[in-house]
Amino acid sequence: MQTATAAPSPAPYWLKDTLAPVTAELTSFDLEVEGAIPDELTGLYARNGANPREGHSGHWFLGDGMLHGVSLRGSKAEWYRNRWVRTPRFAGEPVQSPFDIRNSLANTSVVSHAGRILALVENALPMLMGRELETLGFEDYGGKLATSFTAHPKICPATGEMHFFGYALRPPFLTYHVVDADGALRRSVEIPVKGATMVHDFALTRGHLIFMDLPVVFDQALAVRGTMPFAWNDSYGARLGILPRGAGIEALRWVEIEPCYVFHVANAFEAADGSIVVDVAWYDELWRGGPSEVSFEPARLKRWTIAPGASKASEQFLDDRAVEFPRVDDRIVGAPHRFVYAIDAGRPDDGGLVAGGFDTLRKYDTVSGGYQEHVFTGSVPSEFVHVGARDGAAEDDGWLMGFVYDRARAASDFVILDAQNIAAKPVARVRLPGRVPQGFHGNWMADAPA
Repeated sequence: MQTATAAPSPAPYWLKDTLAPVTAELTSFDLEVEGAIPDELTGLYARNGANPREGHSGHWFLGDGMLHGVSLRGSKAEWYRNRWVRTPRFAGEPVQSPFDIRNSLANTSVVSHAGRILALVENALPMLMGRELETLGFEDYGGKLATSFTAHPKICPATGEMHFFGYALRPPFLTYHVVDADGALRRSVEIPVKGATMVHDFALTRGHLIFMDLPVVFDQALAVRGTMPFAWNDSYGARLGILPRGAGIEALRWVEIEPCYVFHVANAFEAADGSIVVDVAWYDELWRGGPSEVSFEPARLKRWTIAPGASKASEQFLDDRAVEFPRVDDRIVGAPHRFVYAIDAGRPDDGGLVAGGFDTLRKYDTVSGGYQEHVFTGSVPSEFVHVGARDGAAEDDGWLMGFVYDRARAASDFVILDAQNIAAKPVARVRLPGRVPQGFHGNWMADAPA
């Protein structure tokens, strides 16, 4: 008599289709280009994402970090590389403690500041990287940084300062930091939140910091299961902490908002009447009972407006369609913006963001209420970033760039669009030698003038 064998469980969404990890590190030179790369673009575009070395992980957010980069110079795409970030964890070193800020996957973002390229994950120190995506080691600012480092620092275009925070599972739960334009850590301030929540992003204006204290809270049982250790908590509440830049913690005030979760802030600014305006990708709820293995909740573009002295923000949807990865022109971070660029995250019934069920990049005009779209027929875009044509140019005078998976050739392209006319044919399409899995965040890093 034979015993029936149970069918294997299907792979979770983050190990399938366009999110599935790649197994090889590639290097390719003199890449084929369709169209023309603008002469002004000299530098490196790099993007980070989770790519588990062993081919499996407990959640989309828990795979080893892998950078994918394209170097542009002289109107040519001189190379493409993908490299795992060589963290101690990648090397197989045992984890000493869940509170160890060197227990890093370095898998979420990559930024450049003060001549340093940093691979980031929100529970650990930054990893210092070279321009050819080689790992150089941890960056702790001369031993002064004693907390983790968010994957979403804000670089102020007016001062060159980099503002960031670190959150933790034990007190102090949230700490705010400032690194000056020369790369020195100058300020660290504890922010008094109520508990151990997942704080993925924050907002910066020219005059204020806005911290989000939201009801996705640490859950020990989930941590034991090896998945993301956070879940929705109905009793926690939701609020924004408003701190004037340069002020002491006694100036912090809290403003109530409707319960929600936000991974990503598009931008924030001070309006003419003194109100603070914050545009976000807004989830009405996230991870009730813990993260799902089959789907990811949809987010919508929302605006919070905080009037001077108000104890509660007013809330307005800018669009009802599902979106994620909202970005603005980095030259105006913290200042009033008109345009927001975001990826259409698909419909909930097609798997949306995590199933490759979307093909559209959208440019929102927050003044007129209109929008433009670029539809990548038969292809799947990841986050796109805006690169300004030059200092002083109009807000949308420049380019949008990002990776797009081309299903027909089972490989990815690096695509450059005209930011003023995103519906048009790409300015340039760089053919890459392999697939870039859908991942998280990247940035353009212009080379210093010769």
